[in-house]
Amino acid sequence: MPESSSPDRSSEWTVPEGLDAQALERLFELDPDGSNKLVERVIEAYLKSLDRLLPDLQQARAPEMDLNVVRHVSHTLKSSSASLGALKASALCAEVELMARNGETGGLAAKLDDMLAELAQVKQALSTMRMPGPQ
Repeated sequence: MPESSSPDRSSEWTVPEGLDAQALERLFELDPDGSNKLVERVIEAYLKSLDRLLPDLQQARAPEMDLNVVRHVSHTLKSSSASLGALKASALCAEVELMARNGETGGLAAKLDDMLAELAQVKQALSTMRMPGPQ
């Protein structure tokens, strides 16, 4: 009798440059045959989260920095970015969160610019990530 195993769907995806394939692989392991569309749903939720939170972050910058909003948004995006393999974005979110928590405004605007630029790249990469065809 042949050994029954779930197909490895991760090889059917094109992982964009800048995302950690191992982090995405962990998501695939939770839904190996793709029947629950877990990876697709996580990506969609993350992209919606970016669309909802990034305008809040932009608004928190002017005219005076609202450190509570900056801390909240960066904290929220830190772990969700890491779970999708956006490790650089996650690290930048962690730095911004720490600066906001500690009230460090010197250099915060530049660090926010770095974080926003990286998140824009992540958003583009995830938006263009090639999904596998029907099984």
